[in-house]
Amino acid sequence: MCSAIIDFHAHAFPDALAVRAISQLEHGGGVKAFLDGRVSSLLASMDGAGIGTSVLCSIATKPEQFEPILKWSKQIASPRIVPLPSIHPRDPDPVGQARRVAEAGLAGIKLHPYYQEFNMDDDALFPLYHALDELGLLLVCHTGFDFAFPRDRKADPVRIRRVVERVPTLKLITSHMGAWDDWDEVEKHLIGQPITMDISLSLDLLGQERARAMILAHPAERVLFGTDSPWGSQPETLHALRSLELGEEREQAILGKNGRVLLGR
Repeated sequence: MCSAIIDFHAHAFPDALAVRAISQLEHGGGVKAFLDGRVSSLLASMDGAGIGTSVLCSIATKPEQFEPILKWSKQIASPRIVPLPSIHPRDPDPVGQARRVAEAGLAGIKLHPYYQEFNMDDDALFPLYHALDELGLLLVCHTGFDFAFPRDRKADPVRIRRVVERVPTLKLITSHMGAWDDWDEVEKHLIGQPITMDISLSLDLLGQERARAMILAHPAERVLFGTDSPWGSQPETLHALRSLELGEEREQAILGKNGRVLLGR
């Protein structure tokens, strides 16, 4: 197994919730999961694909979910699973919760503008962004559209740029090649900028030629391997990335080097 590979965008659920959560998400999004949503299944997929570490992103769809997600995240944390809990923007004390994430020794948090009902550049989010920045925590944020929701521009490249301009040192990771299914705008506003993005659920939709051109035009240290497992296949995404023939140095940076820097490994 190539333990250097890091999947910077994966999901799983507590065993007691996994079957129900996957079923609801499949129905709501009209998609089929590759895995059953359990951490054990994610680990088995990682073993089969040769992936050493997965960053596991949770989403709190209401403020009261912070506590159980934080507790579970601490339970499953390991050298191979890096959990990112989630703070709901309507939490009474999002800054305090960010401090608790840092005190727990966790790497950062995940936000999702659609499931959590906010626009990425809302003024109300900036105290949390500044707290994450000051604490050195990562922020993995869903960006672009989402196939389970209407195409409201909650996290598009223009909004991303506004966040980055106001908090330039925030350790922000934008998902899905900068903004899912909004790649004309990504090329206009994000490509070539100091903005980190993962490749999850993007390569097949972009096609080889365009995906390769976008990655090569972006700073080499700002692209991360990610699959969005269980919604994307880890081995298939790995194969798709390698088929782009980006060159050994850039490919290895995407597969693990960049992620290790962000995780302080």
